Amino acid sequence: MKNPSIRFLVRCAMIAALYVALTLVSAMFGLSSGAVQVRLAEALCILPVFTAAAIPGVTAGCFIANLLTGGTVWDLTIGVLATLTGALGAWLLRRWKYLASVPTILSNLFFIPWVLILAGFIPAGAVSYWLTALTVGLGEVIACGVLGTVLVRYLDKHPKTTRKLFG
Repeated sequence: MKNPSIRFLVRCAMIAALYVALTLVSAMFGLSSGAVQVRLAEALCILPVFTAAAIPGVTAGCFIANLLTGGTVWDLTIGVLATLTGALGAWLLRRWKYLASVPTILSNLFFIPWVLILAGFIPAGAVSYWLTALTVGLGEVIACGVLGTVLVRYLDKHPKTTRKLFG
């Protein structure tokens, strides 16, 4: 493919499809949504370190995954905004690859309790919010912090694969 725009779109689509597939795997085990969640696809939120195509890729993937898993209007708006915010933060931290998971962890820790409160899954209130922020944050530390860092390390150690995937 010689056209850079087509290459960019293909990378976006590939990342979005992978995000959806990993979310569906998480959903099979009841881990893709709720107050306690470890959405495996969140590990992909570090990919903006390697390609800007990952920003729209994970954002579109999150939207499609939330749609397919029965997400509420709040999941489709605020939840997707959390993923977009994390991906943009990872892109800004691309010089410090091993910190790229921090924006995703923080944006989900802050936004997702609101999604769950507004959707009526947890009661409104400071205790509910902060307890949910803690459980969502811990899930993000596992999914994005640990698995995302493993992914960064793998891609760093395999530059040939990284170049093939991301140019």
